[in-house]
Amino acid sequence: MSHIWLGEFLGTCFLMLFGSGAVAGAVLKHSKAENGNWLTVSIGWGLAVMLGVFMAQSAGSPGADINPAVSLAKYWMGLYSGSTMLLLWTAQLSGAFLGSTLAYFAYGPHWSATHDPHLKLLVFSTSPAIRHYPSNLLIEIIGTAILVLGIGAIFGPATHAMPVVGLGPYLVGLLIIAIAISLGGPTGYAINPARDLGPRIAHALLPIPGKGPSDWAYAWVPIVGPFIGASLGAWIARLIF
Repeated sequence: MSHIWLGEFLGTCFLMLFGSGAVAGAVLKHSKAENGNWLTVSIGWGLAVMLGVFMAQSAGSPGADINPAVSLAKYWMGLYSGSTMLLLWTAQLSGAFLGSTLAYFAYGPHWSATHDPHLKLLVFSTSPAIRHYPSNLLIEIIGTAILVLGIGAIFGPATHAMPVVGLGPYLVGLLIIAIAISLGGPTGYAINPARDLGPRIAHALLPIPGKGPSDWAYAWVPIVGPFIGASLGAWIARLIF
């Protein structure tokens, strides 16, 4: 069990280091990647998930959830006990906190050069393009349900038990890019409670120059939405896979 915890911790850490780093490069002032567009950030997150999955698997977590919502879906599908799921949640949340903290240190002087506090928050957490809580919640539910179903399709019976050995992480990365491009516009597609909550806590605690509030009023959406979406996705998956 300790190896599974370590795998989820390191995998989620890699996810956030590369994911937050992609956003930081695009939005922080005087970065060589400044003014990167949505496609750049979407590809960055897809690669971040791919690398996170590889790290999680290599460090001892074959399932490589790196997402509490995915772990919840597996619990509903009978693949985890409640205690195992809760243990993985602690690893994922801790790893997300560390990964975003490392991204913060990587872009050290760029925080002072960036004067917009909202851009600094975007490096850590999602924020809706239009704040409308019912719509924001719905898109997170849809996005996460699609994530769970997509993972089920990639590793399900239609692929003859599993993809070609080693191909799974690449396909999951492409799935993330597809969700980002098609469904990410309204909220920034958290679809992962740890990906949003761990870094939001880091944003609140780190001595980021000129940072604004951590927007805790919105923080429940990227937690509740993915959990509902994962439960819905797991229910549908049990019917069709």
